[in-house]
This record gives sequence, C-alpha cells and structure tokens, in this order.
Amino acid sequence: MKLISKLKNISKLIKKEISLYTQVMKEPRTPLLPKFLLFLAIGYLLMPFDLIPDFIPVLGQIDDIIIVPLIFYLAIKFIPKDIVDKYRNIEYGYN
Repeated sequence: MKLISKLKNISKLIKKEISLYTQVMKEPRTPLLPKFLLFLAIGYLLMPFDLIPDFIPVLGQIDDIIIVPLIFYLAIKFIPKDIVDKYRNIEYGYN
C-alpha cells in the first residue's frame, strides 16, 4: 500500500509541475529562451517516437530519464523567480 500511495503522490506532483510549466509558458513576462525550452521538452515527451530508440540498452532510457528533466530544470532557471513563485503558489495552493 505504501508504494501505491507514493506513486499517487508522484503522479499528483508531476501533474502540478506540468500545469506550472504551461502557465509559465503563457506568461508574457517569461523570456523567449525558457518558453522555447519548455516547448521543446513538452513536445519531446509527446512525440510518438524517440530520438534514441528505447530498444538500445541504457541509452534509450537516458533521454526520458535525464535529458527531459534537465531541459525543464534549465528552463525554470532562466525564468525570473517571481514568475515561477507566482504560478507555483497557485498550483500548490500557497495563496
């Protein structure tokens, strides 16, 4: 039961973060580079194919596990803190 509970919590967190990213992308004050990086990461996740096929051991999973989160991280780092805090407070209910 603990594993199921943890997976549900992780799923909720991912949904909130994706919602945060989409809200930040719509914000007019968000610089163009982070918008492009977020668009790139979300688009890559939604692509029906991978640049590195999953059947290649280890390398096939690296893009999904390391590269995409790294792109999200870089995008958020390039966005002014006040913008991220505004939408994070909304998504996580810290108002």
